[in-house]
Amino acid sequence: MFDVSFSELALIAVVALLVLGPERLPRVARTAGALLRRARSSWQSVRSEIERELAAEDLKKSLDEARHAADIRPDVAAAAADLDASTRTPAAPPPTSTPTDDRR
Repeated sequence: MFDVSFSELALIAVVALLVLGPERLPRVARTAGALLRRARSSWQSVRSEIERELAAEDLKKSLDEARHAADIRPDVAAAAADLDASTRTPAAPPPTSTPTDDRR
């Protein structure tokens, strides 16, 4: 995440020791560690909440698609029944043409 080498960390530790002194440095380090743990914990909580919401949204989408597929079945069954009925009834004979007078 942060590209910090060992020499940079050592320099930060020396500066912190000089600024804070040997008495306050351990307490500040503990406080900083606790704050960092709390920040990580909060971040993980937010991340897991977002993942749960995305999974729930995917589940809702799949459920809607399944409901839509179930709604199509009666229409397909009715169309099949109509097609079956139309093939079973005899076709009407074509209309006969009447002779017309073509004298003009």
